[in-house]
Amino acid sequence: MNMPENEKYMDAEGNENLEAMTSEYEGTAGEENCPEDAGDQESEALPSLMEKLKNELAAARADLYNYRQRVERERSKIRKSIAEDKIADFLPVLDNLDRALAVPEEGSAKDVLIGVRMVRRQFLSILENSEVTAIPTEGCPFDPVLHEAVETEFVEAPEQDGLVLRELLCGFRTTERVLRPAQVRVGRLRS
Repeated sequence: MNMPENEKYMDAEGNENLEAMTSEYEGTAGEENCPEDAGDQESEALPSLMEKLKNELAAARADLYNYRQRVERERSKIRKSIAEDKIADFLPVLDNLDRALAVPEEGSAKDVLIGVRMVRRQFLSILENSEVTAIPTEGCPFDPVLHEAVETEFVEAPEQDGLVLRELLCGFRTTERVLRPAQVRVGRLRS
């Protein structure tokens, strides 16, 4: 009859019987020792096991290298495809610039100016569709992340100190980063 493990070492009163535990442990201690020839088998199997593990490691390294190469090729393809799509978006802008420049020489400068303004709106529309927006400048507080101060101008009013007074070159950003900071003139309070 097999007893549950927790009842195996209890005496008649339900107390732990340490002698029974110790004698059983001592009886099995000799069984754990391996025969002498088992050690020889292990030492013979060790080099082949090491060789097998080395081969598996080399194969895993090669797989990782191939995976990295494949991912890089795919990334390059994706970047190229995105660039081609963006270029295709701007081709109509180029077509309209060509049309604006094809105005006869006897035409007025006003016609050319109207055409160029239309092309600019089209260009900005494409940028907006690509989630690229102009950085706000005039009247905004100077922010070194968004603005590049290329000039300062002394101001008398304390509320104009540190404000952008004039945009010299428009800056652009996406939702994630600044593509080009705006070049601005910043007000500085005369001390």
